[in-house]
Amino acid sequence: MAKPTGTKLIAENRRARYDYELLDRVEAGIVLTGTEVKSLRDGRVQLGQAYADVRGGEVWLIGASIAEYAQGNIANHAPDRDRKLLLKRGEIDSLYGKLREKGLTLVPTRLYLKDGKIKIEIALGRGKDKGDKRRTIADRDAKRQIERALRTRR
Repeated sequence: MAKPTGTKLIAENRRARYDYELLDRVEAGIVLTGTEVKSLRDGRVQLGQAYADVRGGEVWLIGASIAEYAQGNIANHAPDRDRKLLLKRGEIDSLYGKLREKGLTLVPTRLYLKDGKIKIEIALGRGKDKGDKRRTIADRDAKRQIERALRTRR
């Protein structure tokens, strides 16, 4: 049987782009159980309140909710458990050094299948204040109006 290739988006954390200024992105593997993989393939995950943390030289995903697998049995997984992320030592050390700066956090932005394996993209983010969020919305609206005006002139 041929290996699957390409990427397929499972979930995206669009709220992270609104709440944070995303600086640096890193792709990581994730340690999962069998029922979690099956539930993810069904797209039953929520990344809205999730974040990543460096504990004891390892990176952990905290707050991501993967719904229980419907056809699972008594060995089904706990939906809100912390999950270990797989990164190289140099990447972990680099992220830990940057996280010690004030106001930076690791937020998951996308969860996807890549060549048959589940990957997560985490980004180093700096929280936006209310004025920054309003400015982002105003810029997006202005850009949309310019595009509309250009389309009508053609």
